[in-house]
Amino acid sequence: MTANRRRGEIAAELDGKSHRLCLTLGALAELEASYAAADLAALVERFSSGRLSATDMIRVIGAGLRGAGHELSDDEVGEMRAEGGVAGFAAIVADLLTTTFGSSPTAEDGQNP
Repeated sequence: MTANRRRGEIAAELDGKSHRLCLTLGALAELEASYAAADLAALVERFSSGRLSATDMIRVIGAGLRGAGHELSDDEVGEMRAEGGVAGFAAIVADLLTTTFGSSPTAEDGQNP
């Protein structure tokens, strides 16, 4: 599967299958609503802390999957597996946020989440 990073897409392997993820405007609006964020700046500020919970990772990956056309609930995303476990999920989230916002809002001082 080829992802077009210029369109904000990434490719990630989940449950042994390649998936495309994209944080479209609809997906970003979904995240704003789930975090009660007033705007995108507030959403970026939340992820800029460099700290992500498992729920954060499920929400971001779920929104990215749905933004790319996959019909998966957050509960289904929570049951998925990524190579590398939690670190693999964190890498997917960091890649997706970096591709969407242009720099990693989850990285602090150049470190991965």
